Amino acid sequence: MIGRIVSHYKILEKLGEGGMGDVYRAEDVKLRRPVALKFLRSGLLDDQTQKKRFVNEAQAAAALDHPNICAVYEIDEVDGLTFIAMSYADGENLSEKTHSGGIELDEALDIARQVARGLKAAHEHGIVHRDIKSSNIIVTRDGTAKILDFGLATSAGGASHSLILSSSGTVSYMSPEQARGDDIDFRTDIWSLGVCMYEMLTGRLPFEGGYHQAVIYSILNQEPEPISELRPDLPLSVVNIVEKSMARNRDDRYQNISDMLFDLETADDMKLARAESDHPSVAVLPFVDMSPDKDQEYFCDGIAEEIINALTKVAGLDVASRTSSFSFKTRNVDIRTIGRRIGVDAVMEGSVRKVKNRLRINAQIVSVADGYHIWSGQFDREVEDVFSIQEEIAQNIVAAMEVELSDKEKLALETSPTDDIDAYVYYLRGRSFFYQSKRISIYYAIEMFTHATGRDPDYALAYAGLADCYSYFYMYFDRSEENLAKAQEAGRKALELQPNLAEAHAAYGFALSLNKQYDDAEKHFEKAIELNPRLFESYYYYARTCFARGEKKRAAQYYERACLVDPDNHQAPNLLGFTYRCLGEDDKSKMWYRIALKNVNKRLEFHPDDSRAVYLKSATLIELGQHEEGLKWADKAFETDPRDPYIVYGVACSYSRAGKVENAVDYFEKSVLCGFAHKDWIEHDDDLDPLRDHPRFKAILDGME
Repeated sequence: MIGRIVSHYKILEKLGEGGMGDVYRAEDVKLRRPVALKFLRSGLLDDQTQKKRFVNEAQAAAALDHPNICAVYEIDEVDGLTFIAMSYADGENLSEKTHSGGIELDEALDIARQVARGLKAAHEHGIVHRDIKSSNIIVTRDGTAKILDFGLATSAGGASHSLILSSSGTVSYMSPEQARGDDIDFRTDIWSLGVCMYEMLTGRLPFEGGYHQAVIYSILNQEPEPISELRPDLPLSVVNIVEKSMARNRDDRYQNISDMLFDLETADDMKLARAESDHPSVAVLPFVDMSPDKDQEYFCDGIAEEIINALTKVAGLDVASRTSSFSFKTRNVDIRTIGRRIGVDAVMEGSVRKVKNRLRINAQIVSVADGYHIWSGQFDREVEDVFSIQEEIAQNIVAAMEVELSDKEKLALETSPTDDIDAYVYYLRGRSFFYQSKRISIYYAIEMFTHATGRDPDYALAYAGLADCYSYFYMYFDRSEENLAKAQEAGRKALELQPNLAEAHAAYGFALSLNKQYDDAEKHFEKAIELNPRLFESYYYYARTCFARGEKKRAAQYYERACLVDPDNHQAPNLLGFTYRCLGEDDKSKMWYRIALKNVNKRLEFHPDDSRAVYLKSATLIELGQHEEGLKWADKAFETDPRDPYIVYGVACSYSRAGKVENAVDYFEKSVLCGFAHKDWIEHDDDLDPLRDHPRFKAILDGME
């Protein structure tokens, strides 16, 4: 073939061969450009099925115009030769690049992002590639990754083909559904890209065997060696991407390539956002409700949360935040996978069975590295013994993680918040309602905390909860002096009862800040941080206070610390992105907005009715330049909760940032009529700058106290 002219192509050299034919480098003598010619092997010319597949490849690829997909120029048949003419990519395929070992993280991420972009273009056209593998990805000399060989491409929902098995090397990249012969969809390409990432980063395939059926058995039944063990230097965000893309159950996988691409593009952001520590680390998952009536969810969550709170007081132990640990609630995910995704050394899981006044609590601690149990225990006690059970579990976690306790820390683990079990149950119900963030749920939280303090007038934590609720009500729903006075009164009471309670200082400081007693508020925030450096609310309230008094640089510092304490929180990174935008630091702003979008998507996955999260998604999308999509989410937020002043105010901000001034003023007026009257915040909120010269906006602002 070398030197031969076929049609208007002069063949120069052979590049390789595959199951269907040979590929040559050639010159288009008409257009004077290099091309690659793929010839259907002569023995397959009479096989109509194979010939159709060959034509399918040309048609599928020709429909796609994307820099990360090898462009097809034409398909032709000359002198008994059937061939595809496509763009020539001067480089090496990914299989060759990884032949001698894994490649550097930055290069691997860059290639994966490019392949994901190419797949996104294919998927948007309804095309599933079905044969993504390292030999079908070529990397040019300038670093551009291109997807080759759409010979197996089909529309989503098509059945798998046994033809796959005829291609040497392909089996190792097959998704479980392909291996079973099930119908497939876009998620099969996501699996295969995950396998390619595993190969790029480790220099080996996750599923191997001496023959095809052995590899298929491994894909269907065996777990690959954890990538985190083969490459312990990898950031958690990258480990999570590989593991999520290769989830055996496709419902646990990325559901579309756009989500995987987003995580690939923000992997570096997450690496920068998370704190590094040499301490052993643990996550405490919410306990599973095994009670006959399944009505003890608040109790199960509360036990886990109290254990988390107790462990945060141990300086030598890193404890995953409530947000991180509870993000896997109701999800059927392997415990080691959970641990790796959170980034901890061990995970504690358990169950609670409550029947009348009897409790049975089972708990176990599992090593993320090897899956072995470090400790397990069962407790059959009266409900009144729940405090001692929590204490024992916390102490066993500390012992299992081989952490030495100081005398002060031992005392902290042994201290019960109340001696009254009914007060404790009311308190747990109150916390459960508080986390829902809605007006009615805050009202119920106040009712529960009030019952708790009625049962135990010395219950400092319950008073701190009341203070937070009244502050929340004052700020978002009802800016009455009565609510502010109740917030301060409850905060003071909590401090009188327990002067060294960090939650009390944070709650009282927040109430003071809303009354513009900024200096006193900051003293309490500082004290809360001194008492418990891992209390998220201390940093979050401190940051909001700094912003309200116009100290945006300090606000950014405390928002960052809040994000480090609770890296999965969906509100703090949004406000941090906003603060950096106000400071003119656009790169940092975009980074934190991308993290915010990632976190808010996770929140909405399990709480789709959370109007605050819906609004935050709107705001974040607009900041990332997706105005049309962002305004759709703004409208959804308003429809979800049209009487929530904070939500309506947020919708006004979204419309303002999108340049819709009249709509923004309309929503701003509605927010004030609903009760939003945080004038200090409004005056420093750059989101509203486009409205400041609008006569109606100025009139509304002038009318506020």
